[in-house]
Amino acid sequence: MPATATAPSTYSTGFWLMCLSSFLFFASFNMLLPELPAYLTGLGGGEYKGYIIALFTLTACISRPFSGKLADTVGRIPVMVFGSLVCFVCGFFYPWTATVASFLFLRLLHGFSTGFKPTATAAFISDIIPLAKRGEAMGLLGVAGSLGMAAGPALGSRLTAATSLNTLFYCSSALALLSLLVQGTLTETLPIAQRQRFSWKLLQLKWDEILEPRVLQPAIVTLLCLFPYGAILTVVPDQSTALGLKAADKGMFYTCFTLASLAVRLLAGRASDTYGRLPILRISTMLLAVALGVLTLATHSIPLFLGGAVLFGLATGLNSPTIYAWTIDLSHPERRGRGVATMYIALEAGIGLGALLAGWIFSNQIEHLPYVHGLSLFFTLVAVVYLLVGVKKQPVAQ
Repeated sequence: MPATATAPSTYSTGFWLMCLSSFLFFASFNMLLPELPAYLTGLGGGEYKGYIIALFTLTACISRPFSGKLADTVGRIPVMVFGSLVCFVCGFFYPWTATVASFLFLRLLHGFSTGFKPTATAAFISDIIPLAKRGEAMGLLGVAGSLGMAAGPALGSRLTAATSLNTLFYCSSALALLSLLVQGTLTETLPIAQRQRFSWKLLQLKWDEILEPRVLQPAIVTLLCLFPYGAILTVVPDQSTALGLKAADKGMFYTCFTLASLAVRLLAGRASDTYGRLPILRISTMLLAVALGVLTLATHSIPLFLGGAVLFGLATGLNSPTIYAWTIDLSHPERRGRGVATMYIALEAGIGLGALLAGWIFSNQIEHLPYVHGLSLFFTLVAVVYLLVGVKKQPVAQ
């Protein structure tokens, strides 16, 4: 994929502030993940572990068409601010959930945060970065988010062990507030000619505002490749416990996964700018299949388990920025918010489906773990076949 735009020698302050905001945002809600299964079990809802991720992704998925349209009409920054505000409020109210029903309802509301913030963030970045640096920029943005995803679970487990769950929840809320404050320093990038005042009529969607047809191919790949992520988020805390990892180390899988992802993201972004999106995606998806094969065998070995985490992180680090850049490549400039939203709908659908099926198959039975990872491997192999024989090139929208 040849570069047709002049690449900047350095990135703007606005770009780096957006990376900081993403770091804080992803750290905020990811720091809860290692502790939520045990928290729900303590409330008497152990059989609903699959809903921890599934409900979160459900509302994220439902809200994507609205966030995409609003990002293309009202502006990128208001949509991001709303997402961070939801994250701030929900983190504050977790200590007040005394029943399974109230906890699951809060998880449902919490999902609106990722339904809004990342959609507008990707659109904002695409506005300020030319095509020649798009993959690299998405890699850098991914590094910031991945640092948050790595720091969050590790910090969350240790914070809970040293203090209490309530402290964890309030710290999560505080990080979301910091993310919101950083966004307040940024300048809106949506062209003035496109901007509209918010009105409730903007929430009335037409069919062509729900999904963007131009990005159907990356959306399909996203759904297939994110199914394993939803499944892993659901079962890894229990697999960590079953392997003998101590309470403070339950976030080790996430840390290994995310650090490996960080190590490769910048390289992946540059590679896709140079060699094209599809060749990189084919390699990354094959590596993802290898990682899931390792995890299928890692039911009695901590080194194999953490090795699978590293491979999974490497595959994700190659895959994620390339899909983001591919999606933006195909999106019309005036519909970038909706194009990104369509990709995120597929992302949330994949994660949610993976979480639901993983929770159903796992059923709190450790011996069922290979079946969970085996199903994830199947979805990944379908993605490999689709990328090899089913994807046709489309023109890039400058």
